[in-house]
Amino acid sequence: MNAFWPVELADGDVALRPIRLRDHRAWREVNHRNREWLRPWEATVPPALPGRLPPRRPTYRQMVRHLRAEAQAGRMLPFVVDHQGRLAGQLTVAGITWGSMCSGHIGYWVDHEVAGRGVMPTAVALAVDHCFRTVGLHRIEVCIRPENGPSRRVVEKLGFREEGLRPRYLHIDGAWRDHLVYALTTEDVPEGLLDRWHRRSRPGAPRK
Repeated sequence: MNAFWPVELADGDVALRPIRLRDHRAWREVNHRNREWLRPWEATVPPALPGRLPPRRPTYRQMVRHLRAEAQAGRMLPFVVDHQGRLAGQLTVAGITWGSMCSGHIGYWVDHEVAGRGVMPTAVALAVDHCFRTVGLHRIEVCIRPENGPSRRVVEKLGFREEGLRPRYLHIDGAWRDHLVYALTTEDVPEGLLDRWHRRSRPGAPRK
């Protein structure tokens, strides 16, 4: 156990909490129902080199155990996203690096049935505030395929800064794909990202 994990974070109907073994049935149901919605944006493993066996897809139990171990080692924060008490997605802060960098990157997905309701912007804001205020990170990145309009809108609503293109950055949906880099540092949100999101999401609030 470390000083910033496990943790549960919440704002209104949206909550972040550690993924659990007993989430298996709900996680499987949501993933199955969203298979076509998620497939174009999911990470895949590149083909094995000649003479090497392709890696096996981990079981749910193996995935959870790996995520827990990475969290306890301080390299990752693996959350599920709950909406109104039901599992509605995942959000992971990964690649946590200390020393002179103090950074991490966020990846996420959400059930299409609740997409567009502010669930994921709220979840990202909760995670970023935890990373900046409690964990002690200085910078958070989100890397998104240019074609993924819904995911880009999440970070744009929150005011992430677009920093450029990383060509062939990740293996997604069977090929190496370009990704746009979005980022925030602590200096960008002295008031906290959740507070910024609340102000921007009010009816009639100006969007900058």
